[in-house]
Amino acid sequence: MRRTEKEQFLRETLGDEQPPAHLARAVIEEKLRSAILDGRLPAGIALRQQELATLFGVSRMPVREALRQLEAQSLLRVETHKGAVVAPLINEDATDAYALRILLESEALRQSIPLLTAEEIGKAREYIEQLETENDYTKMGTLNRLFHMTLYSRATNKRLLKLVEDGLNEEERFLRFNLKYMNLGKLSQHDHLDLLQLAESGDVDATVDALTHHLNRGVEAINTYLKDRPAEVSRPATASRKRAVAQ
Repeated sequence: MRRTEKEQFLRETLGDEQPPAHLARAVIEEKLRSAILDGRLPAGIALRQQELATLFGVSRMPVREALRQLEAQSLLRVETHKGAVVAPLINEDATDAYALRILLESEALRQSIPLLTAEEIGKAREYIEQLETENDYTKMGTLNRLFHMTLYSRATNKRLLKLVEDGLNEEERFLRFNLKYMNLGKLSQHDHLDLLQLAESGDVDATVDALTHHLNRGVEAINTYLKDRPAEVSRPATASRKRAVAQ
């Protein structure tokens, strides 16, 4: 792909508004994260520091830090000769990642449940209610993440909580593209209601068991996806996006 085409594609996708210097890293990270999650930046496209720095009118330092944050969230990966590229929707080791998530999220839930407040339970219930009426799969993926993080929010081990959030961020992108294909909407909502009621009752062991059951549905969906790789679940690329991937 020619340089001018790539620059135009990034400008159309991300905009070119110059952020305030003290907010540059956070603004660039959020713009990139949003574009990756909703598919405007497709898997495989390289994100070069100088191109982004020029686009936003900043030095390379905030761009570098933003890219590092996105790599830590598994939204980017570093490839030889290309640098940071948008990661695939899901990796071949996704089932192993889910097994790790079950361990991490179960522990976060154990720590959090005894400390959850009525306000946090109410907030989690609001996310479930919003999921009942939401038809935008992008927003559904976000609401799913917020629901889970609310239940885990009182975990005392903050490093554990960060690992849990990274796992949910990684899953969110996959869910946004595949909730409809996986047909998990009603099943997930039933699981969410069970989790909320058990958490509200303070029954730690029963809530952790329900969470394990819920996440294992995700493992089954991942395995189906990896087996079938249906073309229809991916967002169709526009001509400019196809050129961007083939740079």
